[in-house]
Amino acid sequence: MADKKWELELNEYIRQGEPDKVDKSNAWKTAIGLQDVDGLKPSEYLIETAKEHIEGKITISEADKRIQNYYEERQDRSEEEADTKEADIVSVRIAKLLGEKTFQFSPVELQNIHRKLFEGVFKHAGKIRDYNITKKEWVLKGDTVMYASCDSIRATLDYDFSQEKNFSYEGLSIEESVRHIARFTSGIWQIHPFGEGNTRSTAVFIIKYLKTFGFAVSNETFAENSWYFRNALVRANYNDLQSGIHATTEFLELFFENLLMNADHELKNRYMHIDFQSESAIQSANEKISKCQNGTLELSLEELAIISVLKANPSATQKQIAEMTGKSERTIKRRTVEMQEKGFIARENGKRNGKWKVLVEL
Repeated sequence: MADKKWELELNEYIRQGEPDKVDKSNAWKTAIGLQDVDGLKPSEYLIETAKEHIEGKITISEADKRIQNYYEERQDRSEEEADTKEADIVSVRIAKLLGEKTFQFSPVELQNIHRKLFEGVFKHAGKIRDYNITKKEWVLKGDTVMYASCDSIRATLDYDFSQEKNFSYEGLSIEESVRHIARFTSGIWQIHPFGEGNTRSTAVFIIKYLKTFGFAVSNETFAENSWYFRNALVRANYNDLQSGIHATTEFLELFFENLLMNADHELKNRYMHIDFQSESAIQSANEKISKCQNGTLELSLEELAIISVLKANPSATQKQIAEMTGKSERTIKRRTVEMQEKGFIARENGKRNGKWKVLVEL
């Protein structure tokens, strides 16, 4: 996948090789890249603010305040800008947390990270959810992971953290350590203690935890593969024994090997789709993606998933598209507008009785 414009700009600071700029740029790349787990994109203003922080013109606290003021002054925001606001605010806060040299291994720390990231964004920031949830996942063909019941969240978190705290890594090879870390990460993510923002909070917590072991964490891996990280967590916590599908941390282990061991595994979301091994729709997506990338088109996996739905059902509503792709309606609304502007799809005969027309050959 081609580098995003903001990645190219931040990579320039890394190429310059100044240690302080490299550290700051890596933190920002991870912070912005993690917004992709919810289909959120940063504003140009956020990127310019990040560059000023990297260059030492402003502190991270000043960057945080600048972004806050920017959105406080803009009262007439569109729904699309509300998404950008979340991406900007949470990005600067992730960059701030990653730059701090403090950490406490406890469920309270995870809760505090969520509060610091989402205060003013979600009403429930830092609060343990008091309701049960399900989430339709593209990688599971619209099925959901079984998340922890709301009445067992605190006890389950305490148990998982106590088990990890008492675990000894002494004598383990790096590969064995990575496998254990993958299992621990998938376990606390499956609890899903918060209503929203679990993946981003888990990622920040794990990055800070890994640094306590002396790991040199590859920020590039999170920056470029945040959606893969989330889908790998999904696959690590999903079983459908009747269909021969078993929960597996193999995909998450590949991610952590790239993150911690400078491995170069190919991290492709389509490999994790539960239909991939049956060589059905997602297996054929491999050829489609290759064709698009080698030709004049360059479709993202998200765009390809939407096109696949529309080819099968031209009358699909945005709600139905969201259910089939595992994305939010808000994300689908934004993506379909972008795809129409790119000339990939078109809407015929209006909103109520209209149909989608796919304008590209795959």
